[in-house]
Amino acid sequence: MTPSTDRNQQLFDRAKALIPGGVNSPVRAFRAVGGTPRFVQRAQGAYFWDANGQRHIDYIGSWGPMILGHGHPRVLEAVQRAAQDGFSFGAPTEREVELAEEIVRHLPSVEMVRLVSSGTEAAMSAIRLARGATNRSRIIKFEGCYHGHADALLVKAGSGLATFGHPTSAGVPPEVVQHTLVLEYNNVAQLEEAFTRHGKDLACLIIEPIAGNMNFVRASLPFMQRCRELCTQHGALLVFDEVMTGFRVALGSAQSVYARALPGFAPDITVLGKVIGGGMPLAAFGGSRALMENLAPLGPVYQAGTLSGNPIATACGLATLQEIARPGFFEALAQKTRMLVEGLTSAAAGAGLPFAGDCEGGMFGFFLLSRLPQNYAAVMKSDTAKFAKLFHGLLDRGVYIAPALYEAGFVSSAHSDEDIAETISIAREVFRAL
Repeated sequence: MTPSTDRNQQLFDRAKALIPGGVNSPVRAFRAVGGTPRFVQRAQGAYFWDANGQRHIDYIGSWGPMILGHGHPRVLEAVQRAAQDGFSFGAPTEREVELAEEIVRHLPSVEMVRLVSSGTEAAMSAIRLARGATNRSRIIKFEGCYHGHADALLVKAGSGLATFGHPTSAGVPPEVVQHTLVLEYNNVAQLEEAFTRHGKDLACLIIEPIAGNMNFVRASLPFMQRCRELCTQHGALLVFDEVMTGFRVALGSAQSVYARALPGFAPDITVLGKVIGGGMPLAAFGGSRALMENLAPLGPVYQAGTLSGNPIATACGLATLQEIARPGFFEALAQKTRMLVEGLTSAAAGAGLPFAGDCEGGMFGFFLLSRLPQNYAAVMKSDTAKFAKLFHGLLDRGVYIAPALYEAGFVSSAHSDEDIAETISIAREVFRAL
């Protein structure tokens, strides 16, 4: 196909003239892998069709929300019915209450919840709540964990433990992030040293329990246990960023996965997004009643949003949560995801390609490495050039994975066994070419 007949290229050229990089979120630009982004025309079930009419098996699913696949009939019906009643009111609706009830029903650690419009907004508000409730300023985050693009969270670790004040984005003054301490993921010794040095000043520790923005990296059980113990010991709050893992890896989210191995385990604040909106802009944060009552209008911690609890978004999210709560849903979803990861692993082994994969529920990741990495530094050892070839080999054959080495993938209930088998067959062909 020539540039003059490639609709994706034509649209990208038009977009670049008007939108920075031609995209409204950086990873969509394909900068990490090269080539032309696919402009989606429509989607249904496990597939989308690009501007050239090519069908792709979709393993991004809007970066996680489409756990039921695209265009699920009950979700569509709920959204269409809600749209007829009005797009936005700036006033409370019954459905906000119903969605909050559904979230609280499945997460024992959450007694009250505040709805917002994006994961960034939810994480930012959770940090403010933690600081307001503890009357402390410093926070801990981990390298490779992404919590949205709020200024105080755009920080990466340097060499050594106490890495304060090194923003990873222009426009973020060092003084804005001077209270953010960045540690290495899964490093227990470093975690303990940080609390020894700064424990009395720490408002919270925020963590992705399964990191999805350095691909798929789990927090080990000993590491997570120490996170909980040290927060409790020093009076800091444990904030679980489950924007990606919430209602995606299990009905009880990632915290339920850890609670199975660590009885009594629970975070203090949970940040949610993606699945709870079913593809609409909706997110939330929640915790105990005593903690959440620090929020305005009851308490001194201010947070607000004109479009929070949007009536169409809540309809979409509520219908989605009701569907995934059906008996056997997550068992079937997890089986499909395991089938995919095991098939890819076997295909890579047959081609003599270093490959390590992992999954939980409907979320998965893989690395062109001989073993699963435990932190961001290990992830960075992956072969980026080979990944770019793998990405385009799959894309050209109709399989769409994240256009970046550092992003997790997602399986939906709409993916059939035939879709999984087709993906593995295509991957086997691409692996051999690599």
